[in-house]
Amino acid sequence: MATWRLPLLRRTPYPYSPPPPFFSYSTTSHKPQIRRKFVKCMEESTSSTLTQSQIPKTSTWKPMCLYYTQCKCTKMDDPLHIDKFRHSCSVESVSGLRNQLQAQEFDYFLVLDLEGKVEILEFPVLLFDVKTMDVVDVFHSVWHDTAIKFDEVIEQFEDWLNKHRLWKKEQGGYLNQAAFVTCGNWDLKTKIPHQCEVSEMKLPPYFMEWINLKDIYLNFYNRRAPGMLSMMRGLQMKPFGSHHLGIDDSKNIARVLQYMLTDGALVQVTARRVPGSPDKVKFLLENRIR
Repeated sequence: MATWRLPLLRRTPYPYSPPPPFFSYSTTSHKPQIRRKFVKCMEESTSSTLTQSQIPKTSTWKPMCLYYTQCKCTKMDDPLHIDKFRHSCSVESVSGLRNQLQAQEFDYFLVLDLEGKVEILEFPVLLFDVKTMDVVDVFHSVWHDTAIKFDEVIEQFEDWLNKHRLWKKEQGGYLNQAAFVTCGNWDLKTKIPHQCEVSEMKLPPYFMEWINLKDIYLNFYNRRAPGMLSMMRGLQMKPFGSHHLGIDDSKNIARVLQYMLTDGALVQVTARRVPGSPDKVKFLLENRIR
């Protein structure tokens, strides 16, 4: 969201599940094993969903189990753990919605909120289904410079996209009926290209355009909101979780997105890289947050 955001260790303390262990550093020879393990985890997502249906629902907010978001939770049969931590990516419904839905260009939105000052430390993406008006899946990777490499995170992310039929390398590497949604331009305009440069990898084609929800908010409600918290205040929504914990911020952004969609907002691409000059970005809305 912004380059000045605080490190993860200094965020406001909330009760939350201990962060999952970082991936151990892997050489090229170990890389296929990590990839197979991640793909196997995704293939088991259907069976884990059945377990979620047995979890009692409550209106009380609970912190997300960070092990669960990375397919690492081993306490799904522990009632105390289930009662304390959330094991569902679903967005809580907002009361008083007016159901003035507009037809959208995209079937899915990929809600992204990166964390990290120098290098990216957290890469959370929530898959928001426009038809169900809810988050239906989550991709979440946490790492640092001694753990899994960024290019391996991207490969895992592409496996996840492919599982949902939102991306195929053979089709040019662009998204299919989906678009990234961010709170600001920093994540995709600045940080992803910088991380790709540091990791000595080419910028993937699906990072060429995105939706800055702050610009959509400005044009739809005709009032400025320089950040996620100000958007939520304007909609009289209470933020959940820890600010600057990417998975929590992503969920709050998804809640704002859900509210705006049901309010009748048209959520469209607001920024696109210039073909042939990826360092240049064209902003598509004249009225935007600068």
